[in-house]
Amino acid sequence: KARMLRRIQICLCFFFVSGILYEISLLPGCFFSYMPMSKHFLTPEQVLNLGKSIIFLETTERLEPPPLVSCSVESAARIYQDRPIILFMKGLTNDTALDLNSSYAAFSLLSSMKNVFIFPLQMETVFQETPLLQWYNQVVPEQEKNWVHVSSDASRLALIWKYGGIYMDTDVISIRPIPEESFLAAQKSRFSSNGIFGFPAHHKFIWDCMENFVLKYNGKIWGNQGPFLMTRMLKAICNLTDFKGTEDHSCQNISFLNPQRFYPIPYPAWSRYYQVWDKSPTFNHSYALHLWNFMNHNRKVVVAGSNTLAEKLYKAYCPSTYEDLIRNAKLRDFT
Repeated sequence: KARMLRRIQICLCFFFVSGILYEISLLPGCFFSYMPMSKHFLTPEQVLNLGKSIIFLETTERLEPPPLVSCSVESAARIYQDRPIILFMKGLTNDTALDLNSSYAAFSLLSSMKNVFIFPLQMETVFQETPLLQWYNQVVPEQEKNWVHVSSDASRLALIWKYGGIYMDTDVISIRPIPEESFLAAQKSRFSSNGIFGFPAHHKFIWDCMENFVLKYNGKIWGNQGPFLMTRMLKAICNLTDFKGTEDHSCQNISFLNPQRFYPIPYPAWSRYYQVWDKSPTFNHSYALHLWNFMNHNRKVVVAGSNTLAEKLYKAYCPSTYEDLIRNAKLRDFT
């Protein structure tokens, strides 16, 4: 009996200590915060509640992130090592069996990074307690021309409003930290992108954007719920002027960041990322680079040894993606 009691005491102590370590692991900036052993047991809400998340969305059904998606997530994980990097994937479910040994190379690569979390995108849950829930319950996705984009536009607004942090498109390569907390990214003078933005939780501007999303909804017009929404909402509260140099603008405590911060190569010239430059640009005024994948109808990709600007960016900011998915793919094709 004494021996049995001793074993019970040891088991109780083990579970008590494990519980304390688990609670400590949820504290921001803690050494245990993103240990691979603990992160697989965390829910999306637990990770998002840590605050200051970097959020990516995949609203197609694909389960294998392409190299550009992998590069975007990896670069963010390297630049923001003290922040959770979350990739929400529509194709994932709670029953999907994917882990570090997955046959999906990019999934395994990203899952192995200590501060990267990959969760199913459950839109009905995301839209709860927001103006978007009524719209979501009424819309018919099969009849929507731009559903992949529209559903992404809605999801990013809801997630940032609920939890705060930074949203990034999956074709954005991070190169240095963004110092702003409440910001929109100017694609050009007087026109805002929604491909990257950041706000604290429950910010009024994002709530107003969700209300306008529903009020002015027109899924047939590409961008009406995206960059055009952000632009018209910003114009409603701010007197927008042209950018003269590399300065940022500010209005009602919202920073409207210069196009150089994320769009030093504008969309008409998007293919320059896949060209060889005599002298590569320094991007000294940029925090991240948007590679305009929506414009990439010819499906240009990074090829090992091509010496293009994009290849150099991969080598510098997402070296694991470059080695595992680009260079090794070339070796596999050769063999």
